[in-house]
Amino acid sequence: MENVHLAVEDDDLYSGYNDYNPTFDSEELENDVGFQQAVRTSHGRRPPMTAKFPGTAIGGRPLASSFGSRIPMASSMGRPMTGAVQDGAARPMTAVRAAGYSSLMTRGSTFDPLGQSRGPAPPLEAKNDDTVEEKIKILEKKVNDLIEESCMAQSIDALQLALEKAKEAGRKERALIRQREQSGNTEHINLDLTYSGEIVEQGTDLASRAESFMTQQCRQRKAVLLNLANQYANNEMYPEALNSYQVIVKNKMFSNAGRLKVNMANIYFKQKNYPKAIKFYRMALDQISNAHKEMRIKIMQNIGVVFVRLGQYSDAITSFEHIMSDSPNIKTGFNLILCYYAIGDRERMKKAFQKLISVPLGIDDEDKYIPTSDDPSSNMVIEAIKNDKLHQMERNLKVLAEKYIMTAAKLIAPAIETSFASGFDWCVDMVKSSQYVELANDLEINKAITYLRQKDFNQAVETLKTFEKKDSRVKSVAATNLSFLYFLEKDYDQADRYADLAMNADRYNPAALINKGNTVFVKKDYEKAAEFYKEALRNDSSCTEALYNLGLTYKTLNRLEEALDCFLKLHAILRNSAQVMYQLAYLYEPLGDPQQAIEWLMQVISVTPTDPHVLAKLGKLHDDEGDKSQAFQYYSESFRYFPSNIDVIEWLGAYYIETQFCEKAIQYFERATLIQPTQVKWQLIVASCYRRSGNYQKALETYKEIHRRFPENVECLRFLVRLSTDMGLKEVQEYATKLKKVEKMKEIREQRIKSGRENSGRGRREGREGSTGSADSGRSSSSSSKGERLSAKMKSLPGSNEPYENSSPKELDASYVDPLGPQIERPKTGAKKLVDDDDFADEDLGDDLLPE
Repeated sequence: MENVHLAVEDDDLYSGYNDYNPTFDSEELENDVGFQQAVRTSHGRRPPMTAKFPGTAIGGRPLASSFGSRIPMASSMGRPMTGAVQDGAARPMTAVRAAGYSSLMTRGSTFDPLGQSRGPAPPLEAKNDDTVEEKIKILEKKVNDLIEESCMAQSIDALQLALEKAKEAGRKERALIRQREQSGNTEHINLDLTYSGEIVEQGTDLASRAESFMTQQCRQRKAVLLNLANQYANNEMYPEALNSYQVIVKNKMFSNAGRLKVNMANIYFKQKNYPKAIKFYRMALDQISNAHKEMRIKIMQNIGVVFVRLGQYSDAITSFEHIMSDSPNIKTGFNLILCYYAIGDRERMKKAFQKLISVPLGIDDEDKYIPTSDDPSSNMVIEAIKNDKLHQMERNLKVLAEKYIMTAAKLIAPAIETSFASGFDWCVDMVKSSQYVELANDLEINKAITYLRQKDFNQAVETLKTFEKKDSRVKSVAATNLSFLYFLEKDYDQADRYADLAMNADRYNPAALINKGNTVFVKKDYEKAAEFYKEALRNDSSCTEALYNLGLTYKTLNRLEEALDCFLKLHAILRNSAQVMYQLAYLYEPLGDPQQAIEWLMQVISVTPTDPHVLAKLGKLHDDEGDKSQAFQYYSESFRYFPSNIDVIEWLGAYYIETQFCEKAIQYFERATLIQPTQVKWQLIVASCYRRSGNYQKALETYKEIHRRFPENVECLRFLVRLSTDMGLKEVQEYATKLKKVEKMKEIREQRIKSGRENSGRGRREGREGSTGSADSGRSSSSSSKGERLSAKMKSLPGSNEPYENSSPKELDASYVDPLGPQIERPKTGAKKLVDDDDFADEDLGDDLLPE
């Protein structure tokens, strides 16, 4: 480098650059091939400057080299140099004149290097959608949009729509694959699009087609097919879902295929194919690495549940014990207790219960949600997180843990010790020494409730009475249960006392207020009871018991509109409560709207279709409306479910009599005689049905049986006299004698009752006027006189073996009243003339008129 010198040390480096020949006109420039080529290559088509060659600056003027020479720009490489050639050397690559400045600029010209004065720039070139690349991009976007729409539809439980969108995504994705194959552009594959579409087609070998396709397209179509498989599973199309999952699992390039085997195992579990479910769970467990610990734990938990379904408790215990030793959780601990209970292992049940109550929940203390400072910003933060999703999740987890612990204690308490009480006491002691100390009192109360279920009321009361000296919350709960117990035993004073005790311990306890209202209600102080129910509703607006009792109270007070309002509000909470809907129907009837009552009863029938009383009520309402056919239908249904309702039996029998089907009415009234055998009217109606149907012999036998069982029944004897007379039987005199005797006895009995009433009235008047002794003597004399008159009348009655010659049946009052009412007169059609009116009555018929 030492012998290198600058060659242009004294010369002007920029001399000659402005030596422009003004005589060089535009025609010569147009004919200059080099100039025109330079213009074409430099106007809007020159590639950007790069620093590929040394001595050049990006986007700037060429830098002078240390050797005093210049290296041509990249844009001029490979093309002829432009400009005037002087002495055989290329001219310098600089502008002919300065940008916008020239000594030859005309006066009045403006500086416009960008050419804006020549008008607006031409519009941009329109995007061409006909190219293969653009078509592929459009199809990719459509597939992605369809997958998103499918997932959104699934999130709102529109499962059928989600499946349709998944199928459409599959069809679009197959069109995309064909487009790529036709264009030969298979290098740039969008890996976000994965397996959509309906691979299962008619006449297609799914596995072979999928494998060949995967080898060609590497890892395409996974997401689409995965979404389709999920939608098949959500729509319970399990064979299609399994086929779709199988295609993905067979792809060796899919590293997470083990997770999909969990989905397949879940489907087999839903199909109750438990051996295959266990097989796929184990395959998934083998393919998932130990790094995914949580997923492996969940799979092992599923395996244990499947073993429980198969009844293989030992294998299930093995899975659950491994989970409890590695990563314990509440559900697995509870399932382990159930398995030990199933095999009857006491000691292991105790150990499992101890493990259950020692499972850490990972929930922070509730005190962090209580404001402890006066800082408004921190208080706002606490108020914001007090009911956020995380806190709700923590509360739900705590409630679930308490539920499992309570259920496990109630389950194992009778099994781990010799008695239920000692077993429950052991569970209470274990809970008191754990993180669930507040559950100890709840367990004690559950112990009392268990005594109630065993109908051991004394032990339940004794257990609950031990809480009278505990804190206010537990005392209120115990007193509430005691009040309820005494109310069931109809000891309303004790129920009222413990209701007051529960209210004093916790005035905001709605159950205590309801019990107090109930005790006031049975004392018929309905207004005060309504006040207690209203207070319970103010403390807990969702207390359905208080709202129901308030409606009943208003109904008792005949405040039907307010009662209707209560039950309508209750129906909005309890949509399928048959009791609430029945109360609404009961209220609409006295309010003069039978159609609404029928509508509500129809809703009751939709919930409890076999309720005979509701069916009978519907029959009555239709009967009141004059719709006999509908009434008959509902009464028949009511009789089918409960054939012992006398009102229903009577209506059905009367319906058949009214429609002149007396034979069918007999079976209903015979059933009524079985239900009420001491009521003679049912047997009389049966006999009348036989008589109306023309079966006089059966009617006579029925009347005789009635007379045998009820010998003093006057109506039966009158029927016997009438039938015997019409049939010309010899027993007519015997029945007439008995009828006369019974009528005499009835008359004597009525006179005795009448005289007894008169004597009692006279005795009361004499007692007020005279002394006690005179009243006693009057009573004795009156009783003796009545006895003499009774004996005289008994002697005057004819005996049963006395001949019936002093009176005739015509002299007896054999009139009767048909219990079925007057018989409908038959139409007089085809009546024959009497013989006396016949013109041929006195003439003999010839032999030629007789039949051969």
